[in-house]
Amino acid sequence: MGKCPNHKNSHGKHYSHKSARRTKFEKKGDDMIHTELRKVETPKSKELDPDLPGMGQFYCLHCDRHFTNTTIRDEHYKTKKHRRRVKLMEGPAPHNQIDAEVAAGMGTPDNGPKLRVGEDFALDM
Repeated sequence: MGKCPNHKNSHGKHYSHKSARRTKFEKKGDDMIHTELRKVETPKSKELDPDLPGMGQFYCLHCDRHFTNTTIRDEHYKTKKHRRRVKLMEGPAPHNQIDAEVAAGMGTPDNGPKLRVGEDFALDM
């Protein structure tokens, strides 16, 4: 058993081919999708985009996915993954970066209204 013939030329190719294209498939965060669902706007007709599947017409806002046609999108609506996602988005808002910073002690915490002793409440001794 020997080394592969291209072993000398394989330096610097230790990353997967998927990691180079990972940013192409990034999805929106849960907090961004939650705020988009809460907007009270009428849905506008989207422009056709040749780079997206189905020219960008068939879109699931809850899952942030594009589909090629209506039948595939309707099948997606029946899946357990989509139903769980809808249930998650109907509930309270998911955590965001501000919540994480407050929990870590980096942000300003919300301790409620401050109690102040004014002139009316002076202590008599």
